[in-house]
Amino acid sequence: MKIICKKDKTMHQNKKEKISHRHPQPKRKDNSILLVGPPNVGKSAIFTILTGQYVDVSNYPGTTVEVFSGLSNFPPFIEVVDTPGINNLFPHSLEEEVARDIILKNKDTSTVILIVDAKNLRRGLLLATQLAEIGVPFVFNLNMADEAEKLGLSIDLFKLSKALKTEVNTTVATEKKGVEELKKKLGSARQSDFYPRFEQKIEEAINELITLLPKPSTRYEALAVLINDRFYLSKLASKIDKKTLQKVLKIREKLASHYSEPLAFVIESHRARFIENLIEKVLFREVKRTEEKERLFFDQLALHPIFGFFLLAFVLYFVYLFVGVFGAQIVVDFTEDTIFNKLVNPFWTRLAQFLPWKLLKDFLVGDYGLLTVGLTYALAIVFPIVLFFFLAFSLLEDSGYLPRLATLLNRTFKVIGLNGKAVLPMILGLGCDTMATLTTRILDTPKERIIATLLLSLGIPCSAQLGVITGLLGGLSFKALLIFVLVIVSQLLLVGFLASRLIPGGTSDFLIEIPPLRIPKISNIILKTSYRVEWYIKEAVPLFLLGTAFLFFLDFSGFLKIIENIARPVVNSFLGLPVETTTAFILGFLRRDYGAAGLYKLAKAGLLNPQQILVSVVTITLFVPCIANFLVIIKERGWKVALAIVSFIFPFAFLIGGVLNWLLNYLSIKI
Repeated sequence: MKIICKKDKTMHQNKKEKISHRHPQPKRKDNSILLVGPPNVGKSAIFTILTGQYVDVSNYPGTTVEVFSGLSNFPPFIEVVDTPGINNLFPHSLEEEVARDIILKNKDTSTVILIVDAKNLRRGLLLATQLAEIGVPFVFNLNMADEAEKLGLSIDLFKLSKALKTEVNTTVATEKKGVEELKKKLGSARQSDFYPRFEQKIEEAINELITLLPKPSTRYEALAVLINDRFYLSKLASKIDKKTLQKVLKIREKLASHYSEPLAFVIESHRARFIENLIEKVLFREVKRTEEKERLFFDQLALHPIFGFFLLAFVLYFVYLFVGVFGAQIVVDFTEDTIFNKLVNPFWTRLAQFLPWKLLKDFLVGDYGLLTVGLTYALAIVFPIVLFFFLAFSLLEDSGYLPRLATLLNRTFKVIGLNGKAVLPMILGLGCDTMATLTTRILDTPKERIIATLLLSLGIPCSAQLGVITGLLGGLSFKALLIFVLVIVSQLLLVGFLASRLIPGGTSDFLIEIPPLRIPKISNIILKTSYRVEWYIKEAVPLFLLGTAFLFFLDFSGFLKIIENIARPVVNSFLGLPVETTTAFILGFLRRDYGAAGLYKLAKAGLLNPQQILVSVVTITLFVPCIANFLVIIKERGWKVALAIVSFIFPFAFLIGGVLNWLLNYLSIKI
């Protein structure tokens, strides 16, 4: 990103020196550094650089929102907190409320690094005005400066720093550029008065409210009352007496009566004009025609209501080849047959011969052995597939395609009664349905949350399960993949459409920021994939072992045979599957990918023909959510909703599987 200055470079340096001289070093001693900024601006990358590898992850008290913290790796070695990504400090979501609460709680003992996308100065300045109203010292850091320069954007840093009355810095976090300068400027962070002055009536109301609100109150809290911030007002009621609360609300009502528009609209419109005036003075754009045309072409293609779906089909086919063909066939054949079946499992079997108890031997290396089956499923079969899926997902994520996918599918989601924001939990569900269920909180109405939770449980396979399913379908024809996608998508649309008509309530508007398309950085892809692989090893592998132990005791006690006999009419006759698949469905409830891995093992053993593979994969995809997801649904939606969802999904999955089996036979479709 270029630094615009009408005079020469020496003059610019002199001006920078004057800024430092004008703002002396702070007298207070900070206890923490807070990283604040919108989503997808590189906060996590800067956090990693400032803290190194030693990071604590914890839920903010009373919520499921994760907050990352760690000690700085530079003097004075204080805590660095990576707050949740936000677009506004007057919250519209739980994440924004948590970030706001962290800032308010620590405003007297912390310095904020406001990290913004250099390509989106407007959104950064909005947060800067609100930090100034809170009264917390901050440094304004423009990240992704290289991308801004490629787009022909230039910012006059001197004018910007003068207007903000605090330090301004630029970084390229992915290349660690500008971070050392950022560390040095932390000492010069200052409280700012960079906020709009409203007309006299509003300013008088602000001053009057400050005297009534709990001490120490700021301009920010007064504005929260005036714009009717429900997050703030819900907490305010418990902090002041009823008489004072009535006075506070009366001030807001009296002021609102002077305007034909809602008070929040009046205030935020004034704030927007204030920001726009500064942008006109500091931001300049030089259009780089070739790059701009290329970017616009791909943008239009990705978002086009017709051609966008062709691009989506190409992306899905790429994932199918990379994960399903290369990862699930070539790599899994090597890890399972060469490494585990010829080396690892024979070693465990020989070692187990020294054990004196047959039961223990069977538990470790028998038909459902913890070592020979559990580890083989977890590490030889599922792990390679999941690894390649994570690589593909990180590639799409880093390129900026996923927000475009969400926008492309927005109209489709409206058909099923969902706010377009629901696309985001669905995309996250491809990583983990359990965590995606938690993110349905971003939806504004109970109706939207219930529908989204239902669809996540019904037909959105998590990354591990999707990886195994892709591996199974990778051994079949492309026709099988198309049938699978058609069945799953059609059932999601059908169930969503019916649910939107049966569940009362409304939907809200869809707003999403679309970052520029970019060439993914290999370092970013490796970093994101490594985090997800670490999650898989820590969270999924133990559950594979637990599932194997559960299966062993079912077999040992004879319950497995009883369940198979009970399920035989449905599994064998209706679905047209061998009775052995019952085991996979049982374990699918313990963990979805474990059930899919069981089907994969049966297919590899030649016990499933192509049609049976397709029917079983459709059924287990639509099958009940895993037990972890079920427990989260209870926590988020309550027992009644959770039981209603499971009671519907269980028979529905088998019904669709059976109908598919009948249609394939009736129409003589060869897979």
